[in-house]
Amino acid sequence: MAMIALKAPDITVTVVDMNADRIAAWNSDKLPVYEPGLEDIVRQSRNRNLFFSTDVKGGIESADIIFVAVNTPTKSHGVGAGRASDLRYIESVARTISEHAREPKIIVEKSTIPVRTAEVLKDIFTANGKRFPVLSNPEFLAEGTAVADLLNPDRVLIGGEETPEGAQAIATLVDVYARWIPRERILTTNLWSSEMAKLVANAFLAQRISSINSISALCEATGANVEEVGRAVGTDSRIGPKFLKASVGFGGSCFQKDILNLVYLCEHFGLPEVAAYWHSVVKMNDWQKHRFSSKIVSSLYGTAADKKIAILGFAFKKDTNDTRESPAISVCKDLLLENAKLSVYDPRVPAGEIVRETLGLGGKDHRLTIASDAYEAAQDAHAVVVLTEWDEFKTLDFARIFSSMSKPAFVFDGRNILDLKKLSGIGFRTYSIGK
Repeated sequence: MAMIALKAPDITVTVVDMNADRIAAWNSDKLPVYEPGLEDIVRQSRNRNLFFSTDVKGGIESADIIFVAVNTPTKSHGVGAGRASDLRYIESVARTISEHAREPKIIVEKSTIPVRTAEVLKDIFTANGKRFPVLSNPEFLAEGTAVADLLNPDRVLIGGEETPEGAQAIATLVDVYARWIPRERILTTNLWSSEMAKLVANAFLAQRISSINSISALCEATGANVEEVGRAVGTDSRIGPKFLKASVGFGGSCFQKDILNLVYLCEHFGLPEVAAYWHSVVKMNDWQKHRFSSKIVSSLYGTAADKKIAILGFAFKKDTNDTRESPAISVCKDLLLENAKLSVYDPRVPAGEIVRETLGLGGKDHRLTIASDAYEAAQDAHAVVVLTEWDEFKTLDFARIFSSMSKPAFVFDGRNILDLKKLSGIGFRTYSIGK
């Protein structure tokens, strides 16, 4: 919404939410989401044609186009638990729009949702005497590079019904994006293809990560180097180099959730073999995280009990403060089960978020502490574990860190960003993925 406001100054964009604290944060000097470049864009447009408000009713009444951007988490109970998407917030929004909308509206699905969710929206609208066209406009940006992705996207996808009203709605939304995106990059499809494409895109990307991570284990067993293998494979024009970097595992709000939803859809439509294939991508990712934790414990002479371990990075990737499904959560929980003492440092994730994700809401454990920098985290530690590829970790004074640690001092690089030869020269015992 901030990018639309920036690129289309004649369009008024209002972001509404019932959470007053969240809206207050968007109206403050400290935004609730960290994304490189976002703060500058918000400041340029805020209170000009970009507004943040808790007036849901007013926002709906005044809008011509309504983007539905609510959370669609995986169900935690009931039918489809652990796989299907929980659509309660989508349904709630549809009812709220029905209650307050008086004039015609174009409804745009921005949330990542299961195929045919548009039918849920339309059914609720129709039952309340409304006939609003529903479009699917999934977002393909990546956290950490979101601003650049929005400025110069590979494509913008818009799906709609194959009716005159649907075609007109598509044309209206195309015109918004065409303010800064070449028309040839704006793809239009039917509604169901657009909804499906988002799930499939994330599934394919996650599949590549799980594939190279599976090979990383084989490389460690055979003496091959996964980075050299990935580079050799990626030079094949049919494959390409992206998403072939081995790591401790993928995280974020989308990959696992979307694959599990794809699995549920396949099961629902009687395709168990297809469901099992895609579920194996998630199982491989979980295995990779636990494999990394096990390597730490085995290297520390089979026990991490009462040993201090410095965790560098908690966000699921660099340049974001998002911790959803971060591999760091799994690794930290595994190490706490081994009775390790953890000192965690992340440059962007708040201390409360780290504690909450690791221990649960209201959880307390004296074995988990939050450090103010990497050097504090590593003081008297037996091992340093890199779990997020923050650039600052590449330039740390590891000689200083080594001198402050218990000996032997270990480094476990879960992102393959460190110079292991240099670290070995300092005196560290090192481990990285797939080498």
